[in-house]
Amino acid sequence: MALAATPEPAGPAPSATRPPLLFLCHRIPYPPNKGDKIRAFHLLHHLAQHFEVHLATFVDDPADWAYTNDVERHCHSAHFAPLVPWRATLRSVVGFFTGEALTLPYYRDQELARRVEHTVREHGIRHAIVYSSAMAQYLPAAVAFERRVADFVDVDSDKWLQYAARRPWPLSWVYRREGHRLFAHEQRVAGAFDAGLFVSAAEAALFRRRAPALADRIGHYDNGVNADYFAPGDDYADPFPAGTRALVFTGAMDYWPNVDAVCWFAREVFPALRRLDKRLVFCVVGSNPGPEVRALAEGDGVTVTGRVPDVRPYLAHALAAVAPLRIARGVQNKVLEAMAMARPVLVTGRGLEGIDARDGEHVLVAESTADFARHVTALLAGGHCDLGGRARQLVRARFAWEACLPEVVALLGGSAEAGAGTGATGE
Repeated sequence: MALAATPEPAGPAPSATRPPLLFLCHRIPYPPNKGDKIRAFHLLHHLAQHFEVHLATFVDDPADWAYTNDVERHCHSAHFAPLVPWRATLRSVVGFFTGEALTLPYYRDQELARRVEHTVREHGIRHAIVYSSAMAQYLPAAVAFERRVADFVDVDSDKWLQYAARRPWPLSWVYRREGHRLFAHEQRVAGAFDAGLFVSAAEAALFRRRAPALADRIGHYDNGVNADYFAPGDDYADPFPAGTRALVFTGAMDYWPNVDAVCWFAREVFPALRRLDKRLVFCVVGSNPGPEVRALAEGDGVTVTGRVPDVRPYLAHALAAVAPLRIARGVQNKVLEAMAMARPVLVTGRGLEGIDARDGEHVLVAESTADFARHVTALLAGGHCDLGGRARQLVRARFAWEACLPEVVALLGGSAEAGAGTGATGE
């Protein structure tokens, strides 16, 4: 996950021939500093080269209001609706009484619905893409859209079921209910749209297994990485104390799977690694750490940075990046970015889903304390010296945005030729 925005591509060139496109997104796609926003921003930028984009989106972080102009330069029109998380959470309780997934009332806003309907009518929009299944509720039912595409990103319903397995009652019951109700909604959206896309072939395959009747409507396009920005180099200032060897986790620290990962690693794994070598430090780099994560810094050798202007120095000077995810869906940008920086990556199997990297060749897979200890011991001894270089080569060959996005344009009825090998249509 990038905590500093990558260099921004130029906005779309003016054109009278670009058809209007409605783009509904659950979170402002800027700055590209977390997984869903990175993907949404690059999607927006690419679509703006082929369509006259009309965006409607929520702003759930007050700091993000500063970036509306950065988004508007890619759009013909844009509407930003405030979303206050605690109020949205209260609003989501309605779902218990209506029988729907709580996610839907969480993202329900009458003013946004009115603005979307007015925009569609005013501009004669007949092509639409929704980013996150919750935004499908904003497509005006009375409009006969020619093309509708849903970017589900992840199978979010399965993520809620993973949460349920790790939470005590009554949260386990709430999360299990959400997993089942949200999956029913995801199926309705997939059945009503022309195409449903996911972040990886593995994610698309999971949805097909769970909803085989919809298999022919399901595809994927991979996430990309700006490998020119996330590149190894000697000009990054070392952020770590002299004489230390750092293990680094990067990610938004208000996202529960990340919280679960760093807490497990700091409490259950890192103390054993620290006994191997007192030079080792564990650095948690990411915005909005809550009390549970901040408390980790009380442990020997653990640092919690909060938001930083640039994650690249932390990766460049790390012994290794760690991604000890026990709950995950989709592709982990934090893993791709560390690979692009040519750093060794110690990652669980869940954190590697959707990335065709091989254990021992591109990354080091670790599930237990013993696994992490074995890999860290080898790295401290100078082993796996070619791992980072092979990882970067894989990222450059396989995960470039310009190769991933053309088929999305084609699915929306645009004029771009479909990109080879992206898998954006059904497999």
